[in-house]
Amino acid sequence: MKIELKQIKIRELFEGFEDSAENGVVGYKGLLNIRPKFQREFIYDENQKAELIRSIYSGFPINVMYWSLCDDGHYELLDGQQRTMSICEYCNNGFSVIFDKGTKNTKRMCNLKEDKEKILDYDLQVYVCTGTDSEKLEWFKIINIAGEKLTPQELRNAIYAGEWTTEAKKYFSKTGCPATEMGNKYLSGKVNRQEWLETALKWICDRDKCTIEDYMSSYQHSTDASKLWDYYQSVFAWVEALFTNYRVKLMKGLDWGIMYNKYAKNKYDSPEMLEKRIQALLKDEDLEKNQKGIYEYLLSGDEKYLNFRAFSDSMKQYAYEKQKGICVKCKKHFKIEEMEADHITPWSQGGKTNAENCQMLCRECNRRKSDK
Repeated sequence: MKIELKQIKIRELFEGFEDSAENGVVGYKGLLNIRPKFQREFIYDENQKAELIRSIYSGFPINVMYWSLCDDGHYELLDGQQRTMSICEYCNNGFSVIFDKGTKNTKRMCNLKEDKEKILDYDLQVYVCTGTDSEKLEWFKIINIAGEKLTPQELRNAIYAGEWTTEAKKYFSKTGCPATEMGNKYLSGKVNRQEWLETALKWICDRDKCTIEDYMSSYQHSTDASKLWDYYQSVFAWVEALFTNYRVKLMKGLDWGIMYNKYAKNKYDSPEMLEKRIQALLKDEDLEKNQKGIYEYLLSGDEKYLNFRAFSDSMKQYAYEKQKGICVKCKKHFKIEEMEADHITPWSQGGKTNAENCQMLCRECNRRKSDK
């Protein structure tokens, strides 16, 4: 990775500035792509923009910016989009700034010609980076250690920017996008920070046995993201066909796509029977209230997904003394802190979490039992 520091005046940055909204934003004589396809949505508010302009007018240093030099001699803005957009918007008469001249009660608009000239002559510190995609990804991570970090998926969007990313974001990356209509009940995270796109990619890559980076690289210049969208719809169509009663505290945020990959081909009880089993599990006194794992338990039959109520300290002490410190499996003596409580009769066979059904095993024997 080659990194070169340049001083670029704001008048140079603003020259050729053109904001075509979704079709792109350019500056620096049209050579700088200010809003590459991977960049976050513009999020500076009016106060932040005004403070930035006041800092520049006063000659205060602002954070350095990072540009990436492309093979065709153009540049892409790696870091500093919000500052760059605010500066160019101000220079383009997009907003006004109230500037305090220093006298106690005297304020005026910082929009006079001499004010603009002073701002246009301000020197920006810009690091221009040249390197491979992997080097740029590592550099992205470094420059986002401080401040408002890019999310992991925003970083990937930066490296694998192309037609596919643009299409995928139409489905997954804005408030009100198609993905929110179907998955809003089930997914957590911020859609406009690319977290929903990341989730969908994680799920389909689990199915295809590849990394998100491999997937995005292979489709980078494809103009069709419908494969991911169709898969996403299939996941939630399957979920809603099986589980007809929605429970927000139990269902939101689960890895439904991973479960779909594992279990979608299996046959299950009717939705009515599954609902009865869910209700019974929620009423079971031997299970804790937080039972987000009951869905994967019903799909897999594996009790490890259930959150069992723990034996109390008094129950453990009672069983330990009854056994005289002897592990019921290996018949060796242990201190109580070297042992773990276990159900004599398993929960699946009607065993309860009480003193009568408690036995103490050494850690090794309990681990072996759990692994069976």
